Amino acid sequence: SVIGLDIGSSSVKAVEVVPRGNGFELLHLGIATLPHDAIVEGAFLNASAIADAIREAIAKSGSKAKHAAAAVSGHSVIVKKITVPAMTAAELEESIRWEAEQYIPFDVNEVNLDFEILQAGDAERPMEVLLVAAKKDLIDDYVNLISEAGLTPSVIDVAGFAVENAFETNYGASADEVIAIVNIGAQTSTINVLANGVPAFTRDVAAGGNQYTAEIQRALSVGFDEAERIKIGERGPESQDVVPQEVEQAMRAVTNNLVGEIARSLDFFSATAADMRIQRVYLAGGSSRVSGLEAAFKERTGLEIELMNPLARMAPSSRYDSEFL
Repeated sequence: SVIGLDIGSSSVKAVEVVPRGNGFELLHLGIATLPHDAIVEGAFLNASAIADAIREAIAKSGSKAKHAAAAVSGHSVIVKKITVPAMTAAELEESIRWEAEQYIPFDVNEVNLDFEILQAGDAERPMEVLLVAAKKDLIDDYVNLISEAGLTPSVIDVAGFAVENAFETNYGASADEVIAIVNIGAQTSTINVLANGVPAFTRDVAAGGNQYTAEIQRALSVGFDEAERIKIGERGPESQDVVPQEVEQAMRAVTNNLVGEIARSLDFFSATAADMRIQRVYLAGGSSRVSGLEAAFKERTGLEIELMNPLARMAPSSRYDSEFL
């Protein structure tokens, strides 16, 4: 069995699921918070703290799995839809490095490459291929970290695709519509537009929930941890004098910036794919739960907005109450 690790910049989540009938059953789930400066702009600045958090999340989950799957994102990961002359999968495997050279801004010897054939070509038309490249030093960081936590890394995926797989498992493949899945984390938001069930556009935006925390810090002159507590609605010892109006103002300003940043990426997709119109946006990630974000998104884009539930079709374990999930 394999445990899924979501190594975010604010916390590590560990989850183990097993196939049951047409879906999955949730077996184990654990979460551990990270120091806010352990991961900055995707760089592991405190690897031992992250490894400790992985071990803590797994211990809390109760899983005995020794193999792990994780996912990468950020500017060291390139996802591109390319066209190549029709050939067999074996021939493509041989030539993909040469094909990739013209599409990726890194030395091809410095990246791990993989591909998925989206549409087989023929004499009349080329093949459509989804190309993914990730810098080797990024992959090495994850492999070393997972190994340091006492696990064997089995899968390193792309974060946008991992969210897409969670979506399709719970909602089914969107065969006849164009949808966007926006996963809003603490430091990064991952955008994945699916057209007829296939990734049409993937982008990571350096914006997320930490911007709310920073703005509350600035507005109220409090530390990061205290601002984080205020953001999620908890009250610490210093929070007694907080003026709700000031917090609300700070939150609203960040929401407008964050929504604007993500909406610009969706506008860019719409402008470059004239024959595809996004019909619905699914929001995921911890920061998607910020009060007022959904309404602001709908107002800015005019699109249908829905919060994605990654456990919609999953048989929950009796060990976890619904509020925790």
